[in-house]
Amino acid sequence: MEHTKCLIVGSGPAGYTAGIYTSRADIKSILYTGMQPGGQLTITTDIENFPGYPQGVGGKAMMEDLRQQAERFGTEVRNGTIATLDLSHRPFKAVDDRGNEIEAETVILATGASARWLGLDSEKKYYGQGVSACATCDGYFYKNMPVAVVGGGDTACEEASYLATLCSKVYQIVRRDELRASKAMQHRVLNNPKIEVCWNSVTEEIIGSDLDGVTGARLRNVKTGEERTLDIAGFFVAIGHQPNTDIVKGQLDLDEAGYIKVKNPSSATSVDGVFAAGDVCDPNYRQAVVAAAKGCVAAIDVERFLQNNN
Repeated sequence: MEHTKCLIVGSGPAGYTAGIYTSRADIKSILYTGMQPGGQLTITTDIENFPGYPQGVGGKAMMEDLRQQAERFGTEVRNGTIATLDLSHRPFKAVDDRGNEIEAETVILATGASARWLGLDSEKKYYGQGVSACATCDGYFYKNMPVAVVGGGDTACEEASYLATLCSKVYQIVRRDELRASKAMQHRVLNNPKIEVCWNSVTEEIIGSDLDGVTGARLRNVKTGEERTLDIAGFFVAIGHQPNTDIVKGQLDLDEAGYIKVKNPSSATSVDGVFAAGDVCDPNYRQAVVAAAKGCVAAIDVERFLQNNN
């Protein structure tokens, strides 16, 4: 059985940053990238709000930079997934998707969270060409343009309100005849003249072209069957995220939505020696720069834990 001081499960800004810090501290670290090496940012076209890239950077390019930096200091990055993880006692036991067994003195979970999607073929086709799951990340690209947001909860209302500060018009597409958001968020949306709520509506198709990306969305009223086409340049899906925590369910304390609970301001979880970083424990911000910062926190917590427990 292979032994390592730190097993990092997941890549992206949190995982790679954790690897940079643990390896620079001479902590032998093995990082498994997961099903999507580099995380969600690898399917994002341009990133303009990450410090250090004044001209912006492609998501894949930035993740490759972080991977190379982690490898430069000695992190062993492996493409693949951890199939099982036993956190019942230290050292922790893991088995990867090839059947290799690993024994780890500490674990950093950076498995991220996956956006929930509508499941439309056109949604997949135009992802990164007008379709997004993050208004904070991509809203700037649609300054003074009309956009649509799908969802009726707090997240959707927050995104619609944010986009209304940038865009010429925001259509909020809501399946029901009421918003599920808190009263404060409802008032913010309903009293904003730039936001038009499309009640009782579902998206049938996102319209666009290979050249222009998204140019519209075809809606259907679920009560009347009437169809309507919106002229938009951006389409934001805000129906929630699903944290990737299946591998630790029943072993760590999770909140009601399935996110890993950490003992703020640290990254410590309910099991000593197990730490979490990035979107897997962050239902609020979901930003690359925050995930990177939390990866740093987790690595420093690992270093201190090993100093005190070895």
